[in-house]
Amino acid sequence: MQDGKNLVIAIVLCLVVIVGWSYLAEYMGWVQKPDPAVVAQQQLAREQQAQQAEAQRQAQEAARQETLAVPAFTPSSGQDITVRSPLYEAVLYSGGGALRSFKLHNYHTTIARDAPQVNMVDPQTARVAPLGLVINSQPSWSTGQWSVDAGKEGLSLEKGQQGVLRLVGQVDGLTVVRELTFSADTYLIRETVRLANQTDQARSVRLSYTVAADGSNSSGSRYDLMRVAWDNDGSLSEESSAKTLEESGVQATGKIYWAGAMSTYFLSAVLPGEAANLTVKGRLQQGTYRAAVEEPETVLAPGEQRELRVSYWLGPKVRSDLAAVSGELVKSIDLGMFHLIAKGLLWLLEFFQKYVHNWGVAIILLTVLIKAVFWPLTAKSYASMEKMKKLQPLMGNIREKYKNDKEMMNKEVMALYKTYGVNPASGCVPILIQMPVFFGLYQALLTSIELRHASFISTLPGTDLIWLADLSAKDPYYITPIIMGVTMFVQQRLSPPATDPTQQKIMMFLPLIFTVLFLGFPAGLVVYWLVNNILSIAQQKMMAKKFKTLADGK
Repeated sequence: MQDGKNLVIAIVLCLVVIVGWSYLAEYMGWVQKPDPAVVAQQQLAREQQAQQAEAQRQAQEAARQETLAVPAFTPSSGQDITVRSPLYEAVLYSGGGALRSFKLHNYHTTIARDAPQVNMVDPQTARVAPLGLVINSQPSWSTGQWSVDAGKEGLSLEKGQQGVLRLVGQVDGLTVVRELTFSADTYLIRETVRLANQTDQARSVRLSYTVAADGSNSSGSRYDLMRVAWDNDGSLSEESSAKTLEESGVQATGKIYWAGAMSTYFLSAVLPGEAANLTVKGRLQQGTYRAAVEEPETVLAPGEQRELRVSYWLGPKVRSDLAAVSGELVKSIDLGMFHLIAKGLLWLLEFFQKYVHNWGVAIILLTVLIKAVFWPLTAKSYASMEKMKKLQPLMGNIREKYKNDKEMMNKEVMALYKTYGVNPASGCVPILIQMPVFFGLYQALLTSIELRHASFISTLPGTDLIWLADLSAKDPYYITPIIMGVTMFVQQRLSPPATDPTQQKIMMFLPLIFTVLFLGFPAGLVVYWLVNNILSIAQQKMMAKKFKTLADGK
């Protein structure tokens, strides 16, 4: 086979695998492409909230006819109850137990000093009553009458403490008791629900648990989208298309371990006590992503009671915290097909950070370690490239001699390779072998909440301009991606030139293509790739010097 064809295939394959995966996945439908309407709708909802009040009421009234839709929050007689813990401050309404607010103490919306805390239930989200129970398609928070066992001061929890809120209500002829257990050391809220039929006739009962979140939980970039997600029998499913969620919503039935609304870094989820034969429904309503988990229908005889258990997670997607809850919940952090490698790299990254106390420096140290591990393999590749350099004149002669006889040209070129023991595709082999590591690290850096608002170099040296103060966001001045493109160009110049004109054009545009692609990448990933390129250049120069010394010695 023609050597040029082999090399072109190898180069193109490397390009597709390295930088084309996410784009190819979008076009093939493996992941949802960000819908610009989401960002526009969310912005419109914030800026024109007052003007849209009447439209929202009409939309909510029409949504009553939908399976998943719920009416606007209509308070029954009650009061706001505040639960304070070292991790969060939650405000619930005693008339049903729906959340009014859920602020995270350790997370802020931006890197600004005066940035507000992340609120998992902001006023827009509160309108659809997250944590509210839907009983027989009726919103218990607006149709029932409730009492609560709590004073006006609510609950205040210190480290290691737990507290219980007990709400008792009458909903659709049923007595409903909600016991919500809050813990100071976790974002998990556990609940026991007791249903009692107080009538003299048998009653069919269907209970639904709800959670919700709006676009403020995400940055709106293609790397941090809001979505509805759920785990059905150990398999993660998600939907981020605004059009799909608005028009038809999503629905699934089966062994539902959890379901909720989430961004890359935050999760609002329902965790049913019994996973079997449940239905999850998700929808986007007025800029709010809502998910509900519906229990199977049951029949209560007169005087009969039934007890159900459920939990809720409202907080950051910290791997260790989620894993402590369940092996299924931690899957909300999608590390991709190379998740085992990603987990190992995350462990190493956290190990380095413990000592250097800077995530950017930790990424650099991890890059150096990865480069050291693959050093022998890349050295072998460079040795093959040096042999290819020496064969360039001979290959040119063969191409010129047999330019009108492709079959003979291929035979002679292959014979030349065999004589000198050269594999034309060997330069690409190390890249292909390192791909699982690259993709694992890509997912690790992309999904790790530890990098959210993590600073590397806070300000541009010599200025007060904010620079790499958030490794989960792109470089605001595109300095690192441009330098990365320059290092790719230098690498290309140090590599043997391709003899085929088509190959030369591909190689010439590669640095430019990579630079454009990396302009919007999270800064942490760009730092990794930049440092990797610098180390590769150093290795190439070392190998070139070594071969020159050997050649001079002969």
